[in-house]
Amino acid sequence: MIKALLSGVFAALLLAGCATVAGKVAGGAHDYPEAESYLVSDDAEADVDAALARASENGKRVLLVMGANWCHDSRALAGWLSTERFTALIEREYELVFVNIGMPQRGDGHNLGIAQRFGLKELPGTPNLLVLTGDGKLVNAETATTWRDAASREEDAIYDELAMLSDKAV
Repeated sequence: MIKALLSGVFAALLLAGCATVAGKVAGGAHDYPEAESYLVSDDAEADVDAALARASENGKRVLLVMGANWCHDSRALAGWLSTERFTALIEREYELVFVNIGMPQRGDGHNLGIAQRFGLKELPGTPNLLVLTGDGKLVNAETATTWRDAASREEDAIYDELAMLSDKAV
């Protein structure tokens, strides 16, 4: 009986650590908005191709976010991108595409060929953020796979990086 009680208390504490409050999650020293945007598409490759075509037509870049709903860093990044501040930047400078990649670090990856198409041999974690020109050139090869700490990043730092990467001179 004591084991059952302790198990119940332990489970409650674990769930409390994952709870969201008013659309925000406490992420250590940071609070971030949380969203789920990594829907399983019937044809993620076609979604990317359509975004590339739109970007080519309108002089924008593609913001390709490869993550998963199970990942708090992916949900945090998706949450930031859905805020008013970020949507204004994205509407002005990017064609946004979310691609579900499952759990590549555990051998259960999805849509990994998309990353390989743009020169990334592997995705060590989630999320990954690829900025592409309309003709499919990867602009941020050095930083595309470094977003595994998105939930810990400051809003201004994320915004500043996306603003910098939208610059056509980069």
